Amino acid sequence: MLDYPGQLECTGLSSLAAFMCAGTENKLSSLSDLEQQYRALRKYYENCEVVMGNLEITSIEHNRDLSFLRSIREVTGYVLVALNQFEYLPLENLRIVRGTKLYEERYALAIFLNYRKDGNFGLRELGLKNLTEILNGGVYVGQNKFLCFADTIHWQDIVRNPWASNFTLVPTNGSSGCGRCHKSCTGRCWGPTENHCQTLTKTVCAEQCDGRCYGPYVSDCCHRECAGGCSGPKDTDCFACMNFNDSGACVTQCPQTFVYNPTTFQLEHNHNAKYTYGAFCVKKCPHNFVVDSSSCVRACPSSKMEVEENGIKMCKPCTDICPKACDGIGTGSLVSAQTVDSSNIDKFINCTKINGNLIFLVTGIHGDPYHTIAAINPEKLNIFQTVREITGYLNIQSWPENMTDFRVFSNLVTIGGRALYSGLSLLILKQQGITSLQFQSLKQISAGNIYITDNSNLCYYHTVNWTSLFSTPSQKTVIHRNKKAENCTADGMVCNELCSSDGCWGPGPDQCLSCKRFIRGRTCIDSCNLEFREFANGSVCVECDPQCEKMEENMITCYGPGPDHCTKCFHFKDGPNCVEKCPDGLQGANSFIFKYADEDRECHPCHPNCTQGDYVLCTQPSFGLLLYLKIKSLILIARTPLIAAGVIGGLFIIVIVGLTFAVYVRRKSIKKKRALRRFLETELVEPLTPSGTAPNQAQLRILKETELKRVKVLGSGAFGTVYKGIWVPEGETVKIPVAIKILNETTGPKANVDMDHPHLVRLLGVCLSPTIQLVTQLMPHGCLLDYVHEHKDNIGSQLLLNWCVQIAKGMMYLEERRLVHRDLAARNVLVKSPNHVKITDFGLARLLEGDEKEYNLLYSTFSAMPIKWMALECIHYRKFTHQSDVWSYGVTIWELMTFGGKPYDGIPTREIPDLLEKGERLPQPPICTIDVYMVMVKCWMIDADSRPKFKELAAEFSRMARDPQRYLVIQVSKTATSGKKKNSQELCSPWSGNFLSFHSCILQKPRVVYVFITTQSQATGNESNYLVRSLDVPNV
Repeated sequence: MLDYPGQLECTGLSSLAAFMCAGTENKLSSLSDLEQQYRALRKYYENCEVVMGNLEITSIEHNRDLSFLRSIREVTGYVLVALNQFEYLPLENLRIVRGTKLYEERYALAIFLNYRKDGNFGLRELGLKNLTEILNGGVYVGQNKFLCFADTIHWQDIVRNPWASNFTLVPTNGSSGCGRCHKSCTGRCWGPTENHCQTLTKTVCAEQCDGRCYGPYVSDCCHRECAGGCSGPKDTDCFACMNFNDSGACVTQCPQTFVYNPTTFQLEHNHNAKYTYGAFCVKKCPHNFVVDSSSCVRACPSSKMEVEENGIKMCKPCTDICPKACDGIGTGSLVSAQTVDSSNIDKFINCTKINGNLIFLVTGIHGDPYHTIAAINPEKLNIFQTVREITGYLNIQSWPENMTDFRVFSNLVTIGGRALYSGLSLLILKQQGITSLQFQSLKQISAGNIYITDNSNLCYYHTVNWTSLFSTPSQKTVIHRNKKAENCTADGMVCNELCSSDGCWGPGPDQCLSCKRFIRGRTCIDSCNLEFREFANGSVCVECDPQCEKMEENMITCYGPGPDHCTKCFHFKDGPNCVEKCPDGLQGANSFIFKYADEDRECHPCHPNCTQGDYVLCTQPSFGLLLYLKIKSLILIARTPLIAAGVIGGLFIIVIVGLTFAVYVRRKSIKKKRALRRFLETELVEPLTPSGTAPNQAQLRILKETELKRVKVLGSGAFGTVYKGIWVPEGETVKIPVAIKILNETTGPKANVDMDHPHLVRLLGVCLSPTIQLVTQLMPHGCLLDYVHEHKDNIGSQLLLNWCVQIAKGMMYLEERRLVHRDLAARNVLVKSPNHVKITDFGLARLLEGDEKEYNLLYSTFSAMPIKWMALECIHYRKFTHQSDVWSYGVTIWELMTFGGKPYDGIPTREIPDLLEKGERLPQPPICTIDVYMVMVKCWMIDADSRPKFKELAAEFSRMARDPQRYLVIQVSKTATSGKKKNSQELCSPWSGNFLSFHSCILQKPRVVYVFITTQSQATGNESNYLVRSLDVPNV
């Protein structure tokens, strides 16, 4: 063991503090004066052995004496050596870097850029010959022009955490002046001589060693609490400690302040307790530290306050709000202030004690224009809810009109009256909006008189026993010209019936000065709830200890405070006390205490023979089954062969039963999957196709009506009703969720069973009942229209453009198969998953045979058509083509971009044809750029041949999907929006896409956009000019 840990016992705390020093956290920052930089470094670390923080050595010149660094043996944070010019780093005694803080969140040791650019000065050798442990973090050694031997070090032997090796970056030294390691160093060294060999303490150890070792044999393992190696197997032979150093011995934790007494079943104070100070156990914390639990800390946490007990500064939990004293109006930092106002109210945040006065005047509440002080936000007055004491007086001459009481002072207990306002300690004057005081916690007014007058709506004041609050008989009250007592009674503004004759501050049982019967917290009650975790302590209802179990009706849960007064324990019982769990490794007087719980949930000590090893579990107190749990292995010691055989046999039977059940479940699951695959997928054998034309191998299943069961209606339209249903194939037990569409009599039964595409819903079968039923796959997320409406806050530009591409590809497939959909809309696109949509509803679909160019719809069915999604030629002439589907595609995209908006909302269907002929179109969605909107507009061309093909639309949206934020702006700030309004009153620009060549010019007026488009028809080659008027367009 090194000298400094062993000296702790005899040298005491003063010596311990002497060889410890605080680290720095400047990183690469340094003083401009290099002489001052060196002096500061020397002042920090001279005679220092343990750096409590980071060791940072930066910007040191080549001729400086750094021998004072040889005393450093341990660094708790990181070591940074950068931007230096010296040749040798003399950290020869540094053994361990703990890495509690890491440089750049990764490195415990960082050495880089240690050379002078215009000379031969620089770091040549690392004097870290005793460094054998980095507990946390990695190593970075790089860009040191003259450094030698660093690339020979086995850093994995030094770094403890396996993940830290990913950060070990030591480039091979390119300096030609480097020598070789001494032959006795086996290729690993810090310098050229035999004294600079690296000592390996981890990678050379026997497999049975838990950590470090001092030789290759099993007997050479260090104690598991050792860090950096050792000279022997005991915990006192360590070079450094993994956790804590207790008077020269390495331990997992320091002796705790409380130990378990097995006789009294209580935690008792440990006279041999020590506090953790860094990595050391000390009997007393340094004078500038405080004790928190069992540790030395610089300051108490926010939930605790500093107190002194028996000469020791300690952190104690605050019972409610931690004390904080603040200056009042006219004192200290507020000596020039005349009232609480918006400029100083924040100084009272979290204050529990006001040293001085609180004054509220009209210039504070309503603002002071002369001094440019704004009015107080009434919500800000809630700051005073933490105030418990005012040492001076409380003067309220102004209050917000919308506040009818002073409940912001509900925690005020004492008004001291050390300073008085004309002999008054409480003044409330001319507050017409106040109806009650609500000083529910006020118990004492130590000095001064009370003046409450001219408050025309104030009640309850006359019920208060003011003398019970006074400290001297000379104190008086001046209370008049408030609301008359008889008027208050007539208005029902009286004390609660549970209040005593001392009166009340306001309505409700929590405003009583004292209670007639019982009190719970600050509320008066009629009786304690003895059956529900309470007991009565005089007139106070006190909650039972949390470890008490709530008893049945008409039975008391506890009969006093604490865990030893429970009728029954909620968890376990240890002696007379109810506990959350039985003692499991609690520190006792001479050993650790382990107990087990019996069937009655009572804790019993483990058998003495269960005390071997570091971690112990016991199941019974006899010599039956003793279970020892070690860190490296699990040893089962069977005292009785019969019991051991029974346990092994029982485990074997359990394993066999478990495997049998698992095989049964798996076989059943596989059988179900095969059945689903057989019915939902088509397994085809590739046929011979000598003609080059593939045969149509689609299979149409004719289903019986008895195989289908309708569950509920999913939706209905002009051409049929869709049900959620279950398909149970005849002779099978598998139940397949499906969608069942029952077509109207006027709807054709054309079943597109041969359509097989990732973005088309597959038809599983047809039921030829009196009303034709089409059976398709059931999509779990419903239709796309509902999906975008419900999830609009979580849908991004990438997802929207991906859907556009998928719908276009599905329609392109239908176009190639000469199938016209006729009812494309967001409601007829289903969501299989958020990234996969499918087109459905082929109830309207019509196959174009031969040379058919369009499909003519009978006028009798016109009234049932989705007019707002239809092209103009469909409305006028009932002609349906693939190009009319393109029109519907544009409306569908508009629905997506508006997150489920209704096209032409509020416009009657009969007016749609006239609007379209006038050139009016759907408005530009707010999230769309002009590029996306122009694609929609091209889909709505009057000339069907001028509209793009689905192949072109798929290609265009695929291009946009590669840069989604460029084309869709999901969130636009107000500033950006106003800027767009200003700069786009007139915008003309050339625009070209992948499938049409045209020019557009936008002339914007309020809420209307006229778009002039010149297109060249791909069918005829003729140019056409169009004026398209977009309705109700937001500014773009």
